[in-house]
Amino acid sequence: MGVRVVLADDEPLLRAGLKVLLEADDRVDVVADVGDGQKLLDAVERHQPDVALIDVQMPVLDGLGALRVLAQQPDPPVAAVLTTFDLDEYVAQALELGAQGFLLKDAEPDALVRAVLDLAAGGAVLDPRITARLLPRMQLAGGRLREAQLLDALSGRERQVLNLVACGQSNAGIAAELGLTEATVKSYVSALLTKLGVSNRVQAALFVQRVQGGAS
Repeated sequence: MGVRVVLADDEPLLRAGLKVLLEADDRVDVVADVGDGQKLLDAVERHQPDVALIDVQMPVLDGLGALRVLAQQPDPPVAAVLTTFDLDEYVAQALELGAQGFLLKDAEPDALVRAVLDLAAGGAVLDPRITARLLPRMQLAGGRLREAQLLDALSGRERQVLNLVACGQSNAGIAAELGLTEATVKSYVSALLTKLGVSNRVQAALFVQRVQGGAS
């Protein structure tokens, strides 16, 4: 069975186009496409998808509201936000609500499919163009030195795992790269999130990029 996806966007033509692009790959199955956040929640309950691609601005319930509700569920799908350059102020809020991916609506078809597959495998997905816009908004005054010190306190193996997380690798990919079991990698990732004071892999990836950007 392929990766089960729910699309949520209030533009019918965009949804139709995304569905065609995704289902051109037989590893992806779009089980529902909806036009508002409440219908998204209904579709998630009905279809139990692996991945939800969510627009920010939608009627009835917007994307941030839908993310807030999904975050309270016991086993929600992996959520990725579909956005545009003029909505990047919402990305930081979506990150705080647990979004694991951020994709621009004009992403190349193969990049979109790869992103969905990576998300389903447990990876984090950040379009580089979004990252470039997002990082300056997330710089905390006086916080860069403390973040650098947190990174310096990690062991060599922890740094290896963290760097692969920052590249969007799933636990399985990290395990294969480092010759570890997935269970061991999962333990490393959980410990890293706690040590860095972040709540998910995307925040960990941005943490690394902030510090590296500040050091360059």
